This record gives sequence, C-alpha cells and structure tokens, in this order.
Amino acid sequence: MKIGAPNEIFPGEDRVAMTPASAKDLQKLGYDCLIEAGAGLSAGFTDAAYAEAGVTVVDSAKDLYAQADFVAKVRPPEPSEIKMLREGQTLISFFYPAQNSELLEEANKQGSTVIAMDMVPRISRAQKMDALSSMANIAGYRAVIEAGNNFGRFFTGQVTAAGKVPPAKVLVIGAGVAGLAAIGTATSLGAVTYAFDVRPEVAEQVESMGAEFVFLDFEEEQQDGASTGGYAAVSSPEFREAQLAKFREIAPDMDIVITTALIPGRDAPKLWLKDMIDSMKPGSVIVDLAAERGGNADGTVKDEKVVTENGVTIIGYTDFPSRMAAQSSSLYATNIRHMMTDLTPKVKDEETGEESRQYNHNMEDDVIRGATVTHKGEVTFPPPPPKVAAIAAQPKKEAPKELTAEEKAAKEVAEFQAQTKNQVTLLAIGAALILGIGLIPGMPASFMQHFIVFVLSVFIGFQVIWNVAHSLHTPLMAVTNAISSIIILGALIQIGSSGALITILAGLGVFMASVNIFGGFLVTRRMLAMFQKS
Repeated sequence: MKIGAPNEIFPGEDRVAMTPASAKDLQKLGYDCLIEAGAGLSAGFTDAAYAEAGVTVVDSAKDLYAQADFVAKVRPPEPSEIKMLREGQTLISFFYPAQNSELLEEANKQGSTVIAMDMVPRISRAQKMDALSSMANIAGYRAVIEAGNNFGRFFTGQVTAAGKVPPAKVLVIGAGVAGLAAIGTATSLGAVTYAFDVRPEVAEQVESMGAEFVFLDFEEEQQDGASTGGYAAVSSPEFREAQLAKFREIAPDMDIVITTALIPGRDAPKLWLKDMIDSMKPGSVIVDLAAERGGNADGTVKDEKVVTENGVTIIGYTDFPSRMAAQSSSLYATNIRHMMTDLTPKVKDEETGEESRQYNHNMEDDVIRGATVTHKGEVTFPPPPPKVAAIAAQPKKEAPKELTAEEKAAKEVAEFQAQTKNQVTLLAIGAALILGIGLIPGMPASFMQHFIVFVLSVFIGFQVIWNVAHSLHTPLMAVTNAISSIIILGALIQIGSSGALITILAGLGVFMASVNIFGGFLVTRRMLAMFQKS
C-alpha cells in the first residue's frame, strides 16, 4: 500500500506531512512512500533527501492522489483537493469537522475515509498521536519568542554599570500544552512568570516550572479536565466576573500577556478586555494564540500585528507552527507515523507462527474511532466519548454522611471497648502461659523473671506496632533496627580483651552494629522526609 504527502496549497503554509525520517519508519511498516515534488522545500527537506530515503517523488498532486492509498496532509483539504479523493482512499489531516461540515459531506460523497488528527482523543494511550499538542507546544514556545522580538527590554533582570534592569513580567492565561510551553520558555529566559487557568489542578504543574499561579478568591467547584477531554470547561458568569476582576488588578504590572484559552467547537472567550489593555504600560506586548477563533483579547486582528493608541502591541498570528516549519513537520510526521502504526497492527500467522503487519481500520479502537470522521460512506462524526472520559465524567459518589456528636461518642466508646477486650484477652493468654510454665517442677526463679519480662515485651511491642499506620512501617522498622543495635555495648566491652580472636570478633561486631545504627537512622530520615511538604 502507498502513502503520499502532497504540497500544501494553503497560503503561507510551510509544513509538510512527511519527512525523510518518518518515511523510513513508514517503509518499515510495509508502506511505499510518495511525495509531491517541492512539497518539503519550505520546511528544509529537498527532493533529493526524500529520494535518498527511498521516497518516490511524483510531479504533481494529481499523480500523487491517483497513486496513493493514503494521503497525509497538514491543513484541511481545499475543495479542489476533495475532488481528487476517490472511493476507498484514506485522507489523514487536520480537518476540524465541527467547523467544516460542508467539507465533511463532500469528502463522504467521494467515498473516502477521513481521519482528523485534531479529533484524536486526549487519553494517555493516544499521546503519541496527539498532533494538536505537538503544534500547541511549538506555538507556546514561538509565542514567547515573538513577544521578545516585539518587547523593548530584556526578559531577565540585570545589574550593570549603566544601571539596573528589572526582569520582565509575563502572564500566561491558560495552562494547557501551549500555556505550559510558554511558561517554560519565559521562565528559562529569566522572566518573572505568572499563570492562570480555570482548572485548579494545574497549579502544581505551573509552580513546578518556576511560575506563580494566580489564584482567585472565589469558591466554586470547577469541572475536572479529565471529563472534558483534557480541555477547560465553560465557567459560570460569577466565576468569569471574579476572573476579569483579578485580571484588571494585575494588568498594569504585566509587560507581556500570552493568551491560550480555547474551548473546542466554540469561539474564543474574551478575557483581556479593552480597559485592561489601556491600563498596560506602553511597549507591552499581547500574543493572542486564540486569534483563529476570534481571540481572547479585545482588538486582536487575525494574522496581523496591531499597536493600540497607548503603545501596546497585539499579535494575532495564527501560523506559529509554520514559522518553525522544520520542527513542526518532524513532530507532525511522527504523529502520522504513530497513527499508521496503530492502523497496521501486527498479525501472527497461525500456521508459520511468523508476525507481519496488516492494515486494519479497527472502529472498536477508541483512538481510531475518535479520529475517524467518515468511513465506508457514512459520516461518523461526532464520535462517542472514549471509555476513559466516560468513566471520568460519571457523577461522583455521595460523600459519607457526617456523624452527629452523640454518634461520634458512641463510636469511640465501641472502639475503646473492642480494643480493651483484645488487650484483656492477650493478657489472659500470657498469664495462663506464665502460670503453666511456672508450675513445671524444678523451674528456676531467675528463668521465670526473664520469661515474664519477655512476655511483657512481646505484648507491648505488638500493641505499639499494630497501631502504627502501614505507610510508617518501613521507617519504624528501620529505627527499631538501629535501636536494637544496643548490642554494640557488648562488643565495646570485649574489644579490649587480651585474646586476639576475641578482639577481632569484637571489632567486627562494632563495625556491623555501626552500619545497622547509622543505616537505620538514615533510612528513617529519608522515609519520613517523604511525608513532609517543603
């Protein structure tokens, strides 16, 4: 079977869906690879590099569509490209079926199968195929670079002979893939970075990257991102007002604002309003990564850079990944290759026992089903939610009923009585054992004294260890090991003996007991440190 990548005809698109490296991997899966002449030049991949990798270079897109069983693209197909699709052929590209319903119907009329890379479900197993995250990662990084290119100062603070330069303050709104990439880049450049997201569970991720999470003084249970496919959910009007109030408070201090807030299938929410822009210092920069869906900031113009009356630059470029075409193409081509790997699973021959790969468009697979938007003459969009998301979206179990003061007191009394009963039972067994041994004729009094101490030690030790939480058993045993090395005293007493053999044995005893002591306390210290918050 053949897979081919045509030249992208969308104006300004420099990416390509197949690289020489990904073509070699596709050939290992058993596919013959095709590329349209000149398709990779804008991304830095020459036709000669493709030919060297074993890829057949064809003269035109028409020839490629006629030969290929699979067509891999970056941008959604144009109407002229849809007409070149044929029945049984598979198209793999970004497609955005919710926004391109007419394009979806046209592709379905052609009888082709369409796999939309933007519809790959955000579950752990599909991360290797998550092209949206791959491109968002690049967009977040490039947004900071573009901001720095338009910002008139250093990111990092400096103290020089000519004076002190304060560090830039960067606010990232939305801590998704693009947001986290922007946070990492801004922090590594030395900026004081702040971040906000409606999902409070990402606060630890933000802080682990060296940024400060902006919290709201607002109590509302936000929807877990797991139940929305990893995206933020729509917030309540009250939450939005608290959010905007916080942004107005911090806007005058921010030098660079990078907005990434998007909800699938909706226009971008307006989060950075005109009054906030007016309160920013001249020379400040806003990079709006949601410009393609209307933008998060007032005044954003798609694919343009504008400067407001008070000197704030608003960047609304939508081609950040294409501005790093070589890197973007490599990541996207890898996502395509992983998708083809899932579409071509290993099959074992029952007769020979040999394994080989065979194409299988398995609609029972969550990932393949989620990304497939047309198949065998049917529109399969929208897909059912992945099983993982469906489980996460299930309603939470009701919290256990809180006990009243009387019920708590009764429960404590019952627990105390049960514990006392166990202790009395153990003491009775111990007393009967001691009495039985004491009745043995000729039993020395000294033995009975030591035996009573032994029985009481066992009883007390059992009670102490039994009541320790399981998570503390390892440090407890480690420190017990150290304390038990009190036997070192015997070795220290004998180490000065006149006999050489006794001295050597005593020295070895001191050495091994010392390892036990120091090792026990060291393990205990490390284990207990795991339960401490810095």
